[in-house]
Amino acid sequence: MNSREEQLSALDRLLTIMDELREKCPWDRKQTMISLRHLTIEETYELGDAILNNEMDEVKRELGDLLLHIFFYSKIGSESGDFDIADVASGISEKLINRHPHIYGDVEVADEEEVKQNWEKIKLKEGKKSVLEGVPAGLPSLVKASRIQDKVAGVGFDWEQADDVLDKISEEIDELKQALNTTDKSAIEEEFGDVLFSLVNYGRFIDVNPENALERTNIKFIKRFRFLEDKAKQAGQQLQDMTIEQMELLWQQAKSV
Repeated sequence: MNSREEQLSALDRLLTIMDELREKCPWDRKQTMISLRHLTIEETYELGDAILNNEMDEVKRELGDLLLHIFFYSKIGSESGDFDIADVASGISEKLINRHPHIYGDVEVADEEEVKQNWEKIKLKEGKKSVLEGVPAGLPSLVKASRIQDKVAGVGFDWEQADDVLDKISEEIDELKQALNTTDKSAIEEEFGDVLFSLVNYGRFIDVNPENALERTNIKFIKRFRFLEDKAKQAGQQLQDMTIEQMELLWQQAKSV
C-alpha cells in the first residue's frame, strides 16, 4: 500500500491534471455541473456493479472515475467562486467530527444502533426539520424505501423484532389478495407497494440489503435465461417454439451450472 505522502502526491497530481484539462481540452472546458450529472449517476451504478461482482480492479477504476467527477465539480465550483476541493474536504471533515461525538467528544455509546440514533438526533439539531429530509427524492424506489426505514428506525420508530415484520408482511399480502378481488387498479397497486415496503423492512431486520439482494437475483436470472437461449440455439430451436416443460427442463439444468 502507498504511504500517506504518496497518497497526497497522487491527489495533488490529479488536481494538476484537472486544472490542465479544464484549461486546454475543448470537451472538459465545455462541461457544466448539469452536463456531468447523468455521467456521475452512470459511474455510480458502474461502481455498484463492480462491488456486487467483487471485481476489485474494476472497483478501483470506477472509484477513480468518481473521484475525477468530485474534482471536476470542485474545479467548476472554484471557477464560479462558490467552493473548491478544500471546502469540500473541510466540510465533510467537520460533519464527521460533529456527528461522531463518541469519538471526538465525551458521548458514550453501547453499540452501532446507538451511533445511528445519535446521528439522526444530531442532524435534527443542525436544523433539519425532518429525519426524512436527507432522503433524495430521485432515489430509485427500492433504495428510497430502505433509506426511509433506516432513518425512522434511527429515532425509534421501529418494530421490536423480526417476527413482527413477518406478521406485517402476511397482513399486507392478505390485503393485497382482497384488493385483487376488486377491479380497483389503484388499490391493487397500493397494496402491492405495501407488500414490497414490508419486505424491504424485513431485509433490514435480517441484515440483507434489498437492492443488493434483488440485483443478485437479476444477475442470476439473466445468466440462467441466457443459458436457455444458448441451449435452444444449439438444438436449432427458438424459445418461443418450445413448450413450457422443455424450457423448465433447461431451467433446471441452468440452476446446476
